[in-house]
Amino acid sequence: MLVQPVLRDPALILAFEGWNDAGQAATSALRYVDAALHTAPLADIDPDEFYDFTVRRPHVVRDERGRRQIVWPTNGFRYGSVGPSRELVTGCCIEPHVRWRRFCEVISGLADSLAVRRAVLIGAFQTDVIYSQPVRVTGFATDPVELERLGVNSSDYEGPTGIVGVLASHLEERGLSVLGLWAGLPHYINVAPNPRGALALIQALTRHLEFRLDEAPLQAGAVEFEHKISRLVAADAELADYVKELKRREFAQ
Repeated sequence: MLVQPVLRDPALILAFEGWNDAGQAATSALRYVDAALHTAPLADIDPDEFYDFTVRRPHVVRDERGRRQIVWPTNGFRYGSVGPSRELVTGCCIEPHVRWRRFCEVISGLADSLAVRRAVLIGAFQTDVIYSQPVRVTGFATDPVELERLGVNSSDYEGPTGIVGVLASHLEERGLSVLGLWAGLPHYINVAPNPRGALALIQALTRHLEFRLDEAPLQAGAVEFEHKISRLVAADAELADYVKELKRREFAQ
């Protein structure tokens, strides 16, 4: 841990690059939160134990003096205040390649050391949705009543899962209250980052944790993104026909 702050009623928010992050919506949302709250560095996880560097390679960069440096994949944790008596801990991470159980133990150990008792895990997935409709957020919760309060439909997904699903179960087993939020994004629009998905996640997140952010820049980005996608769809006859078919299915339900 880089620092050992004394936090007040902290909540942990996590997002993971990779399989859990369609359109980079989840990691974009968390980075927006970090920027808005001016969060400070807290801790990171040594990548050696959890990553195959032939899959996720380190990068060579040059510093201001032109010297070569190696930048390794990182899982950075930060913290910031959302009021006079409450902090958030954020973790913008990379889905590990190996030792998932050990990775979960490291994160729950960090949560224990900071007296974190609740966690929110955010993600995004691709599905059959109409790109111009409001982004639907589904989820799971230790307390299902919270989903009702947020107006979030409970997820009935069964099948292969990512680190978000595994970590959520692990944190619940450790006694934390857990909320998972997933944005459903159109599978036929392979454009990232997707600010519409990020905005939907942030709005659900801030309602749950009861804090406010200036959403105006992200809202403007979401509007611009929708206009861009509308032009893309209009220029592709096959794609436009597919979207019309989705609308017919939606209307028929």
